[in-house]
Amino acid sequence: MFISDAFAQAAPAAQGGTESTLLSLLPLVLMFVVLYFIMIRPQMKRQKEHKAMVEALAKGDEVVTAGGLLGKIAKLGDTYLHVEVANGVEIQIQRSAVVQVLPKGTIK
Repeated sequence: MFISDAFAQAAPAAQGGTESTLLSLLPLVLMFVVLYFIMIRPQMKRQKEHKAMVEALAKGDEVVTAGGLLGKIAKLGDTYLHVEVANGVEIQIQRSAVVQVLPKGTIK
């Protein structure tokens, strides 16, 4: 009474099978290419620069840690650093926690 009958229609025949398939995949491929150049490639570049900076750390360098602490490197190890944050106060941190190397004389 209130609902009218619905009739199914026949699906249209596929025309140009390979062309339509390639054209339907084109937006997906373009999105991946844009994603690669905008997000993935710059992140890989930043990771490479950070790794080079961490490997180049030396005793006496003034650094900023991921937690925001400023200090001078007192001892170096393979995976850990001893950073002097005040006179006679040293903390032990992972090498990867160093975010930035400051110019000499920044910390007084």
